Amino acid sequence: MLIIGCDFHPRFQQIAYIDQESGEYGERRLNHPEEAAQFYRSLGGKPVRMGLEATGNYRWFRGLLAELGHQMLLGDPSAIHATIPRRQQTDKRDARQILKLLVEDRFPAIWLPPVENEEVRQLLLHRCRLVQLRTRVKNQLDAIAKNEGMLGPRVWRQKRRQQVEALPLTGWRATQRQDLLALLDEFDQRIQPLDEAVRKVAAENVEACRLMTHPGVGPIVALAYVLTIGDWRRFPRGKQVASYLGLIPEEASSADKRRLGHISKQGNSLVRWLLAEAATIAQRHDPSWHRQYVRLSMQKHHGVAKLAIAHKLAVRLYWMLRSGNTYQQVMERGSHAGQSVLPTGR
Repeated sequence: MLIIGCDFHPRFQQIAYIDQESGEYGERRLNHPEEAAQFYRSLGGKPVRMGLEATGNYRWFRGLLAELGHQMLLGDPSAIHATIPRRQQTDKRDARQILKLLVEDRFPAIWLPPVENEEVRQLLLHRCRLVQLRTRVKNQLDAIAKNEGMLGPRVWRQKRRQQVEALPLTGWRATQRQDLLALLDEFDQRIQPLDEAVRKVAAENVEACRLMTHPGVGPIVALAYVLTIGDWRRFPRGKQVASYLGLIPEEASSADKRRLGHISKQGNSLVRWLLAEAATIAQRHDPSWHRQYVRLSMQKHHGVAKLAIAHKLAVRLYWMLRSGNTYQQVMERGSHAGQSVLPTGR
């Protein structure tokens, strides 16, 4: 087997490799994409095991290795760099270190989503990014309204739009309003077919349909959660799911002092954002969650309250996947996640 340690960059990659059968060792710098593709195709039917740090812009490279039948392992960058004692860092040193970890069977591989789910993940990501852009447009229109003294709820509805359109604006302010409204219409037109596609895919996913029984969890949140978590058996406990999604606080404790900071944000930012949005609706349907949400909103900040409920929601969704129960069944029977049990007749 040929073992390759790869320091991957958008324009090139530095590799260090060793052939376990012949003992041949070598190092090369391969430019992307032609030279790299030519090198890996030249390996023929030889089994290849490659490791590289988690990074971006490698989708084409993963597809190439999958096409050739080579094994690719993605490593945790922080865990890899923790094994390097020296302060000197170069591309060649990084490739050699990755190769060393692979040979010694100490490479900190992380879970990779299946290739067949890539299209659905891109659908969700594209849709959410368009929604975020649409929200920025709405915020700019709200700013125009406030500058003209029009106050009121920021919920964007047809009445709100009519009020903004009726503002007596002149000059470039009127041009700005006209352009923003045109962008808003275009975003609505482009997002609608994406919403329909997400609903269709979610309806065909059994686990997503189960999660959608939870209040506040729609097709987008459910599908993004299922695709990001993958096989729930990877997580022995629910709190590890919250840690995986970056919903636990940073900690710097020593001796008898415990210091907690902001959330780690080390997980999937898209799912974390979706859970925070869904938490505001989910807390209305659970009395204990609602009490905690109100208390934290008054004592600290509404953002802290949303993240606290998002943490609970992530754990509850995990237990719904693990137990195979719907929301109603979980609330009737309770769970190991510390859920409050509501009367069955409520």
